[in-house]
Amino acid sequence: MSNGIFSVPDPRNEPILAYAPGSPERRALRAQVEKMSKEVIEIAPLIGGRRVPTGHTAEAVMPHNHRHALAVWHKAGPKEVEQAIGAALEAHRTWSRMPWEHRAAVFLKAADLLAGPYRMVLNAATMLGQSKTAHQAEIDSACELIDFWRFNLAYAEEIYRQQPRSSPGCWNYVDYRPLEGFVFAVTPFNFTSIAGNLATAPAIMGNTVLWKPAPSAMYAAHFIMEVLETAGLPPGVVNMLPGMGADVGDPVLASPDLAGVHFTGSTATFQGIWETIGRNIRRYKAYPRIVGETGGKDFVFAHASAEVPALATALVRGAFEFQGQKCSAASRAFIPASLWPALEKALSEQIAEIRVGDVADFGNFMGAVIDRAAFAKIRGYIDFARSSPDAEILVGGACDDAKGYFIEPTLVLAKRPDLRLMREEIFGPVLTVYVYQDQEMDETLKICDQGSPYGLTGAVFARDRGAIATIAEALRHAAGNFYINDKPTGAVVGQQPFGGGRASGTNDKAGSALNLLRWVSPRTIKETFVPPTDFRYPFMQPGDG
Repeated sequence: MSNGIFSVPDPRNEPILAYAPGSPERRALRAQVEKMSKEVIEIAPLIGGRRVPTGHTAEAVMPHNHRHALAVWHKAGPKEVEQAIGAALEAHRTWSRMPWEHRAAVFLKAADLLAGPYRMVLNAATMLGQSKTAHQAEIDSACELIDFWRFNLAYAEEIYRQQPRSSPGCWNYVDYRPLEGFVFAVTPFNFTSIAGNLATAPAIMGNTVLWKPAPSAMYAAHFIMEVLETAGLPPGVVNMLPGMGADVGDPVLASPDLAGVHFTGSTATFQGIWETIGRNIRRYKAYPRIVGETGGKDFVFAHASAEVPALATALVRGAFEFQGQKCSAASRAFIPASLWPALEKALSEQIAEIRVGDVADFGNFMGAVIDRAAFAKIRGYIDFARSSPDAEILVGGACDDAKGYFIEPTLVLAKRPDLRLMREEIFGPVLTVYVYQDQEMDETLKICDQGSPYGLTGAVFARDRGAIATIAEALRHAAGNFYINDKPTGAVVGQQPFGGGRASGTNDKAGSALNLLRWVSPRTIKETFVPPTDFRYPFMQPGDG
């Protein structure tokens, strides 16, 4: 047994490499992209440390070149789910009892592996499999996942150090137990780091996990597991189950041993999971913890005092980086009439300079949207805007899926604030602007607050401090992450814990101790050193003095 009170190394945000021309990281990443582009790998469910081919396969392809396969992956079904539950429960016996410093060492090593020999591997996998640029891949699959692993360990230590007071003669303490059973992690395609965090945050706290990655992000998921295995994660702690939603989800949610769900994805899917858990509530051994981050209809609200160049750049970056495929992407903007002529000109000029294409070309700002279904959905919104008398496409609008799923950055002017494009999550490179009269700011703030069911991210742009305070208060519940004079996307682990309320999720703040607390079941222990031996209290003694 270990005898010591251990402190993990003080976490620092991983420095972001620039990939500037002539830099060693640029050469290394180009070489890795080229190498992996020439290979087709096989991905199978990973259960109890063993790869389990099923024979039911699908291809992982490049979104920007959808005829180019990167991998063949095997689909898991009910049989594999049953095996994975057994493996997770078996691993729980030892992993949940392992001294926490040894659990921590696994993820400290994983972070160092990702910062070093695996950095270009996971970055290249994210570029090729999810069509992210070098910059977007670097801040996501490398830096943010490294930060999640390092900071989560510091937060775990912080939690374990939270202990109660003790009165004379006794000792009180809290045992932060892992949950009984297993945690089900369901992860999205758009952030490699989120996928890695959702699968490992419960594991850091001593839980075992069944992980279902998004089918369209299976390629990067494979390499996350490779990093964890190389770091020494014991078999069965994280079991990866590639597969389609119901094939994996239904048998998982039916298990009496389900202890929690860690989810990022669509609002509808999350609500469906919650409903299923509700129907099954009597069969579970304990009430499952349900943690979810879902959709968003993120806003930028500008005041008449806003600086146009900064506002324009924030809107372009916030709306069009990674093709707008972020739950935090700027999707609707409220602009005062006095600023609109100058802003429209600035936006049009910047958008005209955006290059869209293969992410292997480092001159491109945007790649392709993730798959055919996403392409069709986004194109549907653009077609609606094109045909609606209440909307006008100002810039962009072209869609081409001949080689890759490419959609131009698109700027739409809404003539009414309740237009579909102002209310519904599009999850693509479409920014819709509503121009309000300067004197109607208060009314427009109410529209911004109530015009969408979501409450994930938002931003205000203004120089006037009084206006900033007024807008921030009016939109207090409209966003879980709120930005002042900055784009409403790009939260940094350790700096801006991420999550929202309303239809955007449970707001359990990934990248903070708040999230990790959901994965423990505290046990309070009191020890009395010299217990009483007589049931009588002093007030019961004879005498009236």
